[in-house]
Amino acid sequence: MIALDGLRSVAQTARRRAVPLSLPRRRFFASSPPSLSEANIYVSASHDPWFNLAFEDWLFRKTDPEQRILYLYRNSPSVIIGRNQNPWKEINLTRLHELGIPFVRRKSGGGTVYHDLGNTNYCVFVPRAEFDRRSNAELVTRGLQSLDVPAHVNERHDICVEGFKVSGSAFKLVNKRAYHHGTMLIDAQLGNLRGVLGSKKDSMVTKGVASVPSPVRNLRETTPTVDHARFVEAVAEQFAAQYGLGREVKRIDEGELESNSYVRGVVDELKSWDWQFGQTPEFTHDMSGSFPFGDMTLSITSRHGLVTRASLARPPRPLEWWRAATELCRVLEGDRYGSVERTVETVSGLRGEEGERVRVLLEWLKREM
Repeated sequence: MIALDGLRSVAQTARRRAVPLSLPRRRFFASSPPSLSEANIYVSASHDPWFNLAFEDWLFRKTDPEQRILYLYRNSPSVIIGRNQNPWKEINLTRLHELGIPFVRRKSGGGTVYHDLGNTNYCVFVPRAEFDRRSNAELVTRGLQSLDVPAHVNERHDICVEGFKVSGSAFKLVNKRAYHHGTMLIDAQLGNLRGVLGSKKDSMVTKGVASVPSPVRNLRETTPTVDHARFVEAVAEQFAAQYGLGREVKRIDEGELESNSYVRGVVDELKSWDWQFGQTPEFTHDMSGSFPFGDMTLSITSRHGLVTRASLARPPRPLEWWRAATELCRVLEGDRYGSVERTVETVSGLRGEEGERVRVLLEWLKREM
């Protein structure tokens, strides 16, 4: 562990060298889950989004609910969606795959955000009775103001600078515990957002929570001297002062996986299809296409990522194409929306001209989904 004074010294040295900060691993590292007496402030050296979100969940679920904790981390390029969101609606999954960027569904609600090493994430854990979303946002804002950033909290509890959003946040509450976590755009590659966040599926109607787009900006555009190290130092300083806590900071990394079975289990859960896609609330998607034989509209209802119903809202006129489309609807039911692996396998075994027609419609449907 290292005290905030030591963290400040590291940050000052990094600024003099004009290179990105790399906090000293040895002085922070602990290979076992931290005990309650060790620290109230944690900084992750890992950039793995699954590990960082899993450790966040461990802090939330497995530490004393009366303990106040601050957790700060950065992730490698990734898209993080809210617990109750629809990835097919919120993300261009095809473009994301082309860029080699993963998406992760977090445990809390809220909207979709982009993470990279230019974005620092903060999380404040408090007893539920003390939880106040605005108070936590103001804590972070005071840290920014100490760095000469003219930040303020708006009516949606977003942190803004000169009319631009620099931090969005979400929260989660259980019986005795609460946390409020958010992003801080310091020097993120915002160009990577183009073509990634949001989809053009206007005919998809979902019960999931939709993201609220806002104009965003990096802190560096207003205050060029801000970096990850200075932000961590400033927020940790404000957190310790607000709650009258010790100033020690503990550094953790993926070594925690060796001894913390809970974190390992959450990492596996976050990577599973059942969590990534199966958590998706019910939605419907009407897909229309024009073919040499005419127009057709196929309607799909999905729940928990599975096709629960497929029907022809506008069937094809030629009888042979109607039969092919009807067969496709029959095979689709119960399959996974999007990938439809079982349907692909079944249709590949169909023979004759009707089988070829079903395959033509399936290829179109996969592109639409």
